Amino acid sequence: MNESPDPLLDLLHLLDLEQIERDIFRGESRSALVPRVFGGQVAAQALVAAGRTVPADRAAHSLHSYFLRAGDPGAPIVYTVDRIRDGKSFTTRRVVAVQHGQPIFHLSASFQTDEEGMEHQAPMPAAPDPETLPTAAEMLPRYADRFSDPGVVDRLIEARQAVDLRYVDAPPFGTVGEPREPRSQVWFRTNGKLADDPLLHVCMATYVSDMTLLDSVLLAHGRGGWAVGDVVGASLDHAMWFHRPFRADEWLLYDQESPSASGGRGLGQARIYTADGRLAITVIQEGVVRIPRG
Repeated sequence: MNESPDPLLDLLHLLDLEQIERDIFRGESRSALVPRVFGGQVAAQALVAAGRTVPADRAAHSLHSYFLRAGDPGAPIVYTVDRIRDGKSFTTRRVVAVQHGQPIFHLSASFQTDEEGMEHQAPMPAAPDPETLPTAAEMLPRYADRFSDPGVVDRLIEARQAVDLRYVDAPPFGTVGEPREPRSQVWFRTNGKLADDPLLHVCMATYVSDMTLLDSVLLAHGRGGWAVGDVVGASLDHAMWFHRPFRADEWLLYDQESPSASGGRGLGQARIYTADGRLAITVIQEGVVRIPRG
């Protein structure tokens, strides 16, 4: 297993785009666990590009995006920002990610100045203390016999070096063949301190949000996922609403469920809470989830 001396620094470098012209940015790509660019990377980089054209006093409050084509991990991605609107309270940006002359991803994001308003939220569900749960390095080797490729465990652990992600219950590949309630919980935080930049914390949460959101779809059908080989799929669209300030380097509870799967697609929806019970983010994603033919 190839361990970076500082995986979090590598991830921060990945999200730190190069500005090559006004409203045009370039980001690096890297291989993911599957032979395409990880969707969370593209979404986070696009949000970085949008945020860099917005006044610092306006925080991201929502994004809506579509994955159009699989990204090539061997090529850079160019992000073009369209300044749709700059209002008194809200700023809207549209971002198109391009590789090899074709759009691979489209994002619309909205930013807002800070203001007071009515307050209520859904209560935080029960969940165990994250410190009592096994880390990826402790948990994943238990399921090594579920994967036909013996290198999968090492690649999964490597992919989680920058982010400490801990499952509350067994992941989909831990209960293959046993349909369960379509709900999943994970705790996550970065493996290290982040700078006090609200956009960075939002972009980091966007990156992580694509890691496990469709797990609940798999659980409902007793499927283990791509690493087991009993499903194939990809993200189709992804939406997030950022309700309250949070830090991605402090524990966040990702409470996920799937209300529906049909037509070769599965829907995941989730709420992300801070450890002290504040609802920070709502997430919804639809993805292709197919049973392999033959």
